[in-house]
Parts: sequence; structure tokens; C-alpha cells
Amino acid sequence: MTMRALLAIAVIAVTHAPTAAQPTSSPARIERFGKLPFWGGLWISADQKTTIGGINENFLAAREKGEGRPPAIMPLAGFNAPWNEAGKARNEARIKAGVGRKALGWGFPMMMNSAAPVEFLITPEEVLIVNPYGDVRHVYTDGRNHPKPDDLWPTSWGDSIGHWEGDTLVIDTISVKNPNVYFHGAPPLSDDTHYVERIRMTGPNRIESDITIDDPATLTQPWKVHLAYIPAEGMDRMIQMEFENDRTGFDGQYNTIEPPKDEK
Repeated sequence: MTMRALLAIAVIAVTHAPTAAQPTSSPARIERFGKLPFWGGLWISADQKTTIGGINENFLAAREKGEGRPPAIMPLAGFNAPWNEAGKARNEARIKAGVGRKALGWGFPMMMNSAAPVEFLITPEEVLIVNPYGDVRHVYTDGRNHPKPDDLWPTSWGDSIGHWEGDTLVIDTISVKNPNVYFHGAPPLSDDTHYVERIRMTGPNRIESDITIDDPATLTQPWKVHLAYIPAEGMDRMIQMEFENDRTGFDGQYNTIEPPKDEK
């Protein structure tokens, strides 16, 4: 058989190959989609009233008055958490190591309480929670369980599964690497910490979340934190970026903002 004949047979085979079935949304899935809430737009932590440098204005005001850090600012940072002795030792270590330290990103849980906005993308199978710095949480709501222990390893965002109780999203998260390893402002919890969030929209311009954090290795009791989110003003899209512009410095007492590289 000639090469021309072989090519002709190949063309005929490809031309008459069955077309792969295209995925379609079933009526049942469409119905489930219609029952889910819509949390569109970009949302920012309600306690984050920050300057262009990313420092909370209330914190700056307290510092100028010689006062301590206001507890309402970034409560997930854990300054008022019920630390046990091991937890207190971890906090002392993070304070010493954190001065002037550059960030890798926010990670979990701090991406849920940061100066960066978050976006909720809700489908019947999962909820995606993303921010501009590449932090992405996959919250699976399709009924699956966490992987078996042998298939789990701690990451900066952990493993999250969830379900809906009416309009409330309940998230169960485990296998989160010590958050302070990734972000210097995060609480130094252990890799075995268990996080449960209950997130719901409480008004047209407000989403609220109650988080219970259980970590016997560092806490004397479960740590409960209430968060709220409001629309991020002046932003109509999520723009992904890196932390390469982190200009965190240290003046011997406080973290500062370093000048741009061309001004050093």
C-alpha cells in the first residue's frame, strides 16, 4: 500500500471518529445552582482600615499615642488567643523572628482577615476563595471527606471540605502548616489545628464569619473569632500580583516601610 493510500485511510478514520460528548449541566445541577447564595464582588475585612502602605490607621493612631495594639485589628493574628505555655513560647519566638521579615503571602487563616480583598466563587461542587496574592482555597461541597491521613500533608492553605446549612457555608479545614512559617503576622498554631468556619451573608453589604480554632498543642481551649466583610470600595476586578513589592523594614522598635529600591 502506498503512502498516499495510508494517509487517505487516516483522514477518513479521523473524519468519521465519534465526537466526544461535551459536558453539560444536568437539570438537577442547575436546580442546585439556583438555590445557592451569590456573594459577588470583592470583599475586605471590616476591621481593615488601612493606609496606602497597608498599615491599619487605628494601629498607627494607637502607636502615636504610645498605646498597645488595638485588639480589634486582625483578630486572627492571635494576640488575644487563649495560648497555653507552649503557645506563648511560640509567640515570643515569632515576635523576635518577625521584625522586618518579608512575607511570602497571606496563607490560611490570615487570607480571611488580611488587608487584601477576597472573592467567593460558588458552585454546587465547590467554593473557591481567592485573593490578589495567589492564595486560593478549594472548599469541596460535593460530599467528599478529607483524604486519609497517609494522603495528607500540611500546606499553607490546608484541606477544606464544606456543606451548606441554608445560606450558611460551613467549612472544615485541617492539615494547615504552622501559619507563621508562611506569613510573619500569622498565629504560630501547630500543623494539627482544626478550623471550623460558618460564613453567611447578613445584609446586602455584609458577610460575617464565625471561626472556631482547636489546637491543644498551643491553646488552652478552642479559640473563637468573629469576622465581618464589607465590599472593597474602588475595585471592580481581581488583579493578581506577587509579594515582590513587600517593603517591610524595621527601625529597632517597629516595623516600617522601606523606601523604593531606587531611593535607597
